Amino acid sequence: MTPVASALGVACLLLAAWSGLRTAQDRRVGGGQLLACAALTLALLAQAVAGFVALAVSDRAVDSVTFVGYHLTAVALLPVGALWAIGERSRWGNGVLAVAALVVPVLLVRLVQVWDGR
Repeated sequence: MTPVASALGVACLLLAAWSGLRTAQDRRVGGGQLLACAALTLALLAQAVAGFVALAVSDRAVDSVTFVGYHLTAVALLPVGALWAIGERSRWGNGVLAVAALVVPVLLVRLVQVWDGR
């Protein structure tokens, strides 16, 4: 789970940097950013399904409510941020997307910590 979470976290940080740059340039959210959001959301969804299966077959002492909650939040955050960014007609739509993309790696770090029992 750690290598996948790390790769997804780095990809989200790159999306956040891209969105932050477009905010500084006073530009609206672009199609490439939305495509990146969709791809990351699908990858996060795949990770969540794998995590739920691992939780079901594992005998680890994991707080399952927290684990599932972090997964569901990580999956939902980018689409909500993207919808908000589309609706925001100013440059701050990119700001919203940047913040959403910055929160996902934090959730992924916590997921790994919860899975490892820390």
